[in-house]
Amino acid sequence: MKFHWIILLPLLVLITGCGTLQQPGGYYEDDGPETSPPADIAGIPDAVPKLEPRSASGNKPYAVFGVTYTPLSETSGYRERGITSWYGKKFHERRTSSGEPYDMYAMTAAHKTLPLPSYVRVRNMQNNRTVVVRVNDRGPFLHNRLIDLSYAAAAKLDILGTGTGVVEIEAVSPGETTTQVAEVKIYPLQIIPPAAAAEKIPDSLSPAVSPKLYLQVGAFSQQDNAVSLRNRLDREALRPIFVQSSQTAGNNGADVARIYRVRIGPLASVEEGDRLAERATQLGVPNARIVVE
Repeated sequence: MKFHWIILLPLLVLITGCGTLQQPGGYYEDDGPETSPPADIAGIPDAVPKLEPRSASGNKPYAVFGVTYTPLSETSGYRERGITSWYGKKFHERRTSSGEPYDMYAMTAAHKTLPLPSYVRVRNMQNNRTVVVRVNDRGPFLHNRLIDLSYAAAAKLDILGTGTGVVEIEAVSPGETTTQVAEVKIYPLQIIPPAAAAEKIPDSLSPAVSPKLYLQVGAFSQQDNAVSLRNRLDREALRPIFVQSSQTAGNNGADVARIYRVRIGPLASVEEGDRLAERATQLGVPNARIVVE
């Protein structure tokens, strides 16, 4: 679901109160497609990256629900996987964070920190469909979503019916035929399962044909802290839960730090991730997020 951060406060009641209105088609009863949408949604062309000045609004640090977001100054090397949602007629022609009116039939998107405007290629990891969209708005801020797509973009990725999709997004610059991707050092992963539930750990965390979803409930530099959280949530039946240990390069590119991530999964669906995240919050573990591998 999408909302504009500048006019956030008047919408808080609306947003938090619409959880019971979701329709089987994946959208809310006051959103979704128009009664008579354009016949050729599939024929709407992708956004074409071009050089543009930064928007006069929407590029400064801001806070939503107590979280401060600092927009990126550039997009070079940006790539991320996560969950996408979409927004439709409820916000059609309303002002976006960049000051432009939202057009549900344009190839646009909302993102929490990418510069406004900027361009990304969005790939549906479940069917390999891709679109290029222009990011001109802020959001989404609820339910572990990475990016909010326009109605047209969601239609071309075939996620209208479900309301969400598993995607990989990559920054695209004018004239690029391939996306700039930052160099990433890959290190072996070490899985530290609960002693009583070792058989429940995924057989492999290596890349698979289909994306795998996990709920990350914590990340620590000390193994004891990660194991303590894993054991506590395991006792609360949040399973299968495990500690994933990996190494990351330090700021100077030479030093290596080990990170211990506590994760639940693999998940059967985005909805399961949302349910487990809500349960984790009730148990005093806020900010759990769905990750895609």
